[in-house]
Amino acid sequence: MGRDSFSIKHIRGILLILCLLNLCYTGDAQILNADTPVLEEFLRRKQLQGEYSADYSFQLRPFFLSPKDSNESVQTVLNYWKGEKPVEKKNVQFRFLPLIATTEINTKMPYGWGNKLMVPNVGLQTYLSTGFYARFHLLEVQFQPEYIFAQNKSYQGFGTNFTSRQKYARFFYWNNGDNPERFSDQAISKFWWGQSSANLVAGPIALGISTQNIWWGPGQFNSLIFSDNAQGFPHIHLTTRKPLRTFAGNFEAQVIMGRLENSGLAPSQNEEYNSMYFRKFDGDWRYLNGMHITYNPSFLPNLFLGFNRTFQQYNKYRVKDFDGYFPIFEVFQKKTLFENGNSVIYDSNGQDQQVTVSFRYLVPKGQFEIYGEFGRRDHSYDWRDFILNPEHARAYLFGFQKVFGLSEKDEYIQVRGELTHQQESVNRYARYPGLIGNQTWHTHGLARGFVNYGQTLGVGSGVGSNVQTLEIAKVKGLNKRGILLERLENNQDFFYRSFGQVESRRPWIDFSLGLLWDQQWNNLIISGKMQLIKSFNYQWEKGDGGSSDFPQGYNPFAFYGSVDLIYRIGGSKN
Repeated sequence: MGRDSFSIKHIRGILLILCLLNLCYTGDAQILNADTPVLEEFLRRKQLQGEYSADYSFQLRPFFLSPKDSNESVQTVLNYWKGEKPVEKKNVQFRFLPLIATTEINTKMPYGWGNKLMVPNVGLQTYLSTGFYARFHLLEVQFQPEYIFAQNKSYQGFGTNFTSRQKYARFFYWNNGDNPERFSDQAISKFWWGQSSANLVAGPIALGISTQNIWWGPGQFNSLIFSDNAQGFPHIHLTTRKPLRTFAGNFEAQVIMGRLENSGLAPSQNEEYNSMYFRKFDGDWRYLNGMHITYNPSFLPNLFLGFNRTFQQYNKYRVKDFDGYFPIFEVFQKKTLFENGNSVIYDSNGQDQQVTVSFRYLVPKGQFEIYGEFGRRDHSYDWRDFILNPEHARAYLFGFQKVFGLSEKDEYIQVRGELTHQQESVNRYARYPGLIGNQTWHTHGLARGFVNYGQTLGVGSGVGSNVQTLEIAKVKGLNKRGILLERLENNQDFFYRSFGQVESRRPWIDFSLGLLWDQQWNNLIISGKMQLIKSFNYQWEKGDGGSSDFPQGYNPFAFYGSVDLIYRIGGSKN
């Protein structure tokens, strides 16, 4: 029997296991999409306060809520996620999903991330999504398409007053990724399957196909592997729907096989630059294989340890056997692969690997959590290389959340903070000649970046960028009033590759102050954000003032605003 037959037998075995599990367990669940505005944040806060199950890691999203759960926090969320009078009989359900509408506005430059189908845009942009959820015995279907309309105005991008070497440096990252400045030369109107899926469900496990956004890792504002920053991609998945309990602790897991697309767009708004420096796409799609595991030890019930591994590769280079479909099960050291005669897979065939490890620790008595994620983009040659050079091709993320009780019932101060760092480490000085460094997180020479349709699948703040976010808010139920402080270091790897020794250029840094406002009325939830952004050395441009000894960059103000609406279809709130 060949390897293809071997894989078919395994699929049949999985289906048999699903059927057996269904005989032992007849459950019901409602899919809560990854990074759902207001509602996901509410559940995570309630978990810190001991009012939502501490079994869930919040490292694998979307996750699933049972309408039969008597937990008040779950019911509060479900009241906005299902119709008032759904069809609900034994093993048969039908519910309308809420109408979700988002409007964003950007002046002068694109800002903001984590917005699913929406694109980096200047001007107004609108997102709409709704649909239904249905289940018939083993079969579960969620149909929730998405639509966007974006004005997509032109804006000042990468300028013209740079040397050829500096232009080449800019295109080095554009050619090893897929992150165009502007996604069209006109307004954009787009419809997509969105947060839709079809699953065979057997108790705590589901096997299905989906175009939903997935989120791996503990981050609240960013994630190193998968977030909701890009358009969702079609994928087959085998997923746990609730923690699997064992004597050693709880496990959550997911394995995916997916298809990623490039934007096909030239990166610069300057066509002369594109004709000179841009390496065009050949139109092929990329195969993606990924695995997520979260372990919650029985002896440390508030600790969650996560592991993620992904491989992507242009389909034309992929070997059509078991190893080609499931590279996630291969060894981690290039030396072993080379000894086995597989070096061609990782060199000329351009497989791109990303691995992250993460943790999340809850302190329910202190209503506090701390979490972190560390990732590496490239294989080590061997274990010695990994131990001596752990900083190579890495990125990391750290964050926390703390809730302080106030005198009034159900009223709290919520403080959230997160730091995401993608910039190449000082390892670049030891590993590469000169001071220029090499590829950064989410880039790859042959696979052209960890992206879908021109947007990164993980960190949304920009390739080679670092961001620090702090939010302080007063919350009560689903309502929130707060402020947001954010600092964004844009494309730092490009800056040091191009301008590291040029005193007249300084890093492009954005400082922003935001106001947050969430309000719930009966069937409607509104979530608003306004950010005033002050850029320093925007696009690394020189300003009109200053001198050679004290150069002054171009330092404009910009505005970013967004409003999310969640409207529950089906009558007044329960």
